[in-house]
Amino acid sequence: MTTSTFRRVLTNALMVAGLAFVATGCNKEKPTTVVITVKDADGSPVPDAYVRLFANPLVPAKPDLTRLKKEGMTKANGTVEFDYTGLYEQGQAGFAVLDILTFRDTMYAEGIIKILEEETNEETLIMEEIPD
Repeated sequence: MTTSTFRRVLTNALMVAGLAFVATGCNKEKPTTVVITVKDADGSPVPDAYVRLFANPLVPAKPDLTRLKKEGMTKANGTVEFDYTGLYEQGQAGFAVLDILTFRDTMYAEGIIKILEEETNEETLIMEEIPD
């Protein structure tokens, strides 16, 4: 192999390696968040409502699902936000389907939410009076 051919091969190899490094470095993880909005029967936001997201599998799973459990209180606009960014790993197929429970005083609501990775996932719950 001549010196000029060797240089050309070496230059091309370095360019490919550099491009591979730059291309993988630009793939930043986007936030995976959940925004729950709680409203009453009239459609008004419910502030200070307790909201819990949790996994409730029919068959106990081997991995510890308590890591998915999040709790919070709604703000004045009736929303609470949860961040699951640290729990999602790029390349993972799907993320989670979680149950939602919310209550305040004598009102409650239940629901489910499918969390899509690297997106803002939103769900609105309408509270009802707890039956006697």
